Amino acid sequence: MKKQQRKSRNKLRNFTIPLLILALIIGVYYYAIKENSSEQTTQDKESPIISQPTGKNTVDSNLEKLVEETFSLSKAGKVPNIPFASGKTEWKEVNKEWGKSDHISETAKGRYEEYKSHHSTIGYTDQTVNDIRSYDSELQNILLNEITKIGGEPDAIRYYKDSTVDQMILVYHATASTDLLWVLPVKTELEPNPKVDHISLYTQVNKTPNQQAQDEKSPNQQAEVGKQSNHQENQNISEVISKMSLEDKIGQMILAGVSCTTIDANAIKLISQLHVGGIIFYKYNFDTPAQTVQLVNQFKAKNSSSLPLLLGVDQEGGRVTRLPGGLVNFPPNKQIGQVNNPDFSYKVGTLLGHELKEFGLNLDFAPVLDINSNPNNPVIGDRSFGNNPEIVSKLGIQTMKGIQSQNVISTIKHFPGHGDTLVDSHLELPVVNKSLKELKELELIPFERAIDQGAGVVMVAHILLPELDKNNPASMSKAVMTDLLRKQLSFKGVIITDDMTMGAITEHVDIGKAAVESVKAGSDIILVGHGYNNVVKVTSSIKTAVENGEISEQRLNESIERIIQLKRKYSLNDTKVENPNINEINNSINSLLNNYLH
Repeated sequence: MKKQQRKSRNKLRNFTIPLLILALIIGVYYYAIKENSSEQTTQDKESPIISQPTGKNTVDSNLEKLVEETFSLSKAGKVPNIPFASGKTEWKEVNKEWGKSDHISETAKGRYEEYKSHHSTIGYTDQTVNDIRSYDSELQNILLNEITKIGGEPDAIRYYKDSTVDQMILVYHATASTDLLWVLPVKTELEPNPKVDHISLYTQVNKTPNQQAQDEKSPNQQAEVGKQSNHQENQNISEVISKMSLEDKIGQMILAGVSCTTIDANAIKLISQLHVGGIIFYKYNFDTPAQTVQLVNQFKAKNSSSLPLLLGVDQEGGRVTRLPGGLVNFPPNKQIGQVNNPDFSYKVGTLLGHELKEFGLNLDFAPVLDINSNPNNPVIGDRSFGNNPEIVSKLGIQTMKGIQSQNVISTIKHFPGHGDTLVDSHLELPVVNKSLKELKELELIPFERAIDQGAGVVMVAHILLPELDKNNPASMSKAVMTDLLRKQLSFKGVIITDDMTMGAITEHVDIGKAAVESVKAGSDIILVGHGYNNVVKVTSSIKTAVENGEISEQRLNESIERIIQLKRKYSLNDTKVENPNINEINNSINSLLNNYLH
């Protein structure tokens, strides 16, 4: 019996133990699952859900990349999705790649051809692409704040308004000769962050002044541009000169000052009777921006010549400025020389040129390329970039190019160098006792380099250099103007004298005689800054010298050809201008100065 009971207990134990083991396994398994689930739940609560980027973020990222790409490409003269390079590609290449354009228009700046299927317009100087305008739909999604976020504050802000648009233009200097322009609607309270309308990549293309007449015209242009326009553009300069009277020629060789703030009888005579080719304005001619523009427009309207007027001022910055209206002044060149940044100098030049253009002027007697080698110099001083020829050359040339970028003529002065003088030539004749070798080692360096870089006008100083010419100041010296400037430095542009009414001349010689000697020595334009009667005397003296054979008419023709080339190169015209936007100019100047001086 006991054996049977023991046997039964063994069977029960054998059955129970596996059940307990199974229950234990199930319990452990269940506990593990529960813990894991609890841990996952806790983790889910603590860990944020990482979602994929939304469509808007993707779009914003793509637009930022497009802005970056646009800024990057502009440095190589290109814009997104267009294969051509501003300043490099020729019309033939565009025509081969894209075929005939849909529309052609002629402007004062050049020829523009529209390609609708490519959402772009291509501008040309002669046959070279100089303006690429893109109306690409992707670019038109870019907002104002995205441009400034990537590109920073623009180098300048311009405004354009007509019956159809009211636009702001953000200008970024891509290179020394190329600007990237973002064109957008003007900001409003309703739309403080407008979208881009289009971009423009504009390059200042310098070619020989005659090239437009010599280059092959595009077939599209021949088909669509009027015969009269073509004839005017291609008219041979010698043909123009052949139709000019002796009085017309002499007039073109004179730049006259006036004493009025609104055009008066003497000023009208300068234009209508003496046929002067240009006017120089001083501070006393300008009261307000509106009055200044009115005066400039009056001269343009009274010009009876087929050649537009040169309209010039000394707008150097620093202590030599002429324009009115509370414009923010630039620091003197001495301070700019201490900054010693070529980009800054280029941008200063750009805004100087922009100022003149806004007032309807086209000729700036700047920059000063004199090396301030004599600290006791009474006339140059802080008008110079310094006493180092390398700095003066580098910064002066960039200032010159900046002015030229605005289609304003830059005049480098005072050749062959006024920096080592002890006398103010406004009062008396300074003497510089240096040999040609010494001049070449210092004073001539900035002038020679600027000439190589495309200087259009050189102003010659009233200084005596006995080692070159014992008897005549530079402004009346064949040794200086013809032998040195023309022949040795290969200058082919326009030579203008400093003001012939300055004491350096009038205290020593009759102004009429001085003008005759200057023309014989090689000058193209005689500057007569003050006195209507002085202009009359200069005009009659030169005419008498031609009539008695002292000056040949061929000699005049050489100067007239250079003057016409200059006026054509810069597309001078007598079109009236509207009042300038002083706030816009000042904002651009303040922005520039804040970027580089603070």
